[in-house]
Amino acid sequence: MAKISFIPRENKFFDLFTQSASNMSKAALALEDLLKNWENVDYKISYITELEHEGDSLTHQIAGLLYRTFVTPFDREDIAQLSHVMDDVTDFIHAAAELIHVYKIDSSTQRANELSEIIVQAVAEVEKAVKCLSSRSELKKVIEHCVEINRLENKADAIYRAALGELFEDSNDTKYILKWREIYDHMESATDRCEDVANVLEGVALKNA
Repeated sequence: MAKISFIPRENKFFDLFTQSASNMSKAALALEDLLKNWENVDYKISYITELEHEGDSLTHQIAGLLYRTFVTPFDREDIAQLSHVMDDVTDFIHAAAELIHVYKIDSSTQRANELSEIIVQAVAEVEKAVKCLSSRSELKKVIEHCVEINRLENKADAIYRAALGELFEDSNDTKYILKWREIYDHMESATDRCEDVANVLEGVALKNA
């Protein structure tokens, strides 16, 4: 017998999550462009900062809507957690870009480029998964996207470890090592947060299937 839900859906939540995922994707693509096309660096970092502010605004909007809504499309705790971990992804992307400015980095590295590609791919999977949330028939696809996010996070871990190994092996410049280690840390953290997003999304999908 098919399940019948008498819980009304608040479409605005799904709209805001979709906007947040899209904003996250823009930030990821902007970071990749910054690293691979080293020009207009200050402008590109400023753009990522604007996207980070937009991410904060969307998070606040979700929190406000959650406060005003009596019946929510899925668990209130999951809505709050999903909102925050999605915002964290954009925050870490922004933090990596900001360090490039603060440390006056003058060129990218191959490993940074590779990590930026993984971030873009992981965020794209998040965006696809979020778009499936509003339809019960699409919840199975959410799980599939989450599996891919986990695979990408593992790949990012391997690149991160290789990047650190190369830093200490190829350079005797302590300042250079410390600067790039921190940038790599933030980039790897962005993929970690994508995995956190996947864990929340997977939980939502399983609870509502």
